[in-house]
Amino acid sequence: MRQQVLVTGGAGYIGTHTCIELLANDYDIVVVDNFSNSKPAALSRVQKIAGRDFVWYEADLRDRIAIERIFAKHKFCGVLHCAGLKSIDRAERDPLRCYENNLEASISLIETMQRHDVKRMVFSSSATVYGESARVPYREESPLAPNTVYGRSKMMVETLLHDLVHADESWNIAILRYFNPVGAHSSGLIGEDPDGVPGNLMPYICQVAVGKLNHLSIFGHDYPTPDGTGVRDYVHVMDLAQGHFKALRQLSESPGLLTVNLGAGRGYSVLEVVRAFEAASGRKVPYRFAPRRPGDIGSYYADVTRATEVLNWRAQRGLLEMCVDSWRWQSQNPDGYV
Repeated sequence: MRQQVLVTGGAGYIGTHTCIELLANDYDIVVVDNFSNSKPAALSRVQKIAGRDFVWYEADLRDRIAIERIFAKHKFCGVLHCAGLKSIDRAERDPLRCYENNLEASISLIETMQRHDVKRMVFSSSATVYGESARVPYREESPLAPNTVYGRSKMMVETLLHDLVHADESWNIAILRYFNPVGAHSSGLIGEDPDGVPGNLMPYICQVAVGKLNHLSIFGHDYPTPDGTGVRDYVHVMDLAQGHFKALRQLSESPGLLTVNLGAGRGYSVLEVVRAFEAASGRKVPYRFAPRRPGDIGSYYADVTRATEVLNWRAQRGLLEMCVDSWRWQSQNPDGYV
């Protein structure tokens, strides 16, 4: 009999790709999403790729009655908690909404899990918890000093999870600190579909290449990096999805609390990504330099030693493949899931 996993935010960018990985590894899944920054059509495409149906609910994690009813209907072996607001810019403009969606929703979910004795969770965190004080490459032991509202919201949930395990050792939790997810499923059926002007580099480039935006704005060109533009650790979303599956499996084999970086373990500058995308797509990407954004850091990338040693995980796809898959998704779906 297959084990059943709840995936919160399962219609989102990370969630959809993770659902495919779980289905491919013979799990049953149940998806909960409020579709505030995702679309139901994404789940239909996941079913098409996987060749399997699954149950999904439109519900908000802060709606305790709705979430209670879902848990009463199913017997979950664990939860992949991918739900939450991810826009750094929007979080700065509306911090209350960010904390409400990322912190309050997590508390509501955890309390429901506790009532139903479901104590295995994989939590989607972020490299933004490190901030500027950590030395590159970022290690899981590096000091946490996030300089954005979004990063602080993730750190607060991490702190909650640490305290939870300390108080009750029957909880088994993996905290996955993402670096910069990019790319799309190789089918071109699912990918990143942001609302409005993208806040992340790759969908911004894609929308310029497909003609939806006139040019790419590169924020900052005077960083202490080889070409002056910011350097980031980009990791293919399907590699990231595999990291979720391996973390879930690890919790069943070695219970406890695990914190792991998921990144490629090296950095690429903005201009390097632009050139790689132009090579992958055959399209020119016009760009203009703009002032640095508050909270942006010149360079960061992951130390992935722990992921390799504990999860037997390492990113397999390089920058060119990330660009090829991103362009396939965008060129086949110029308006996203509409």
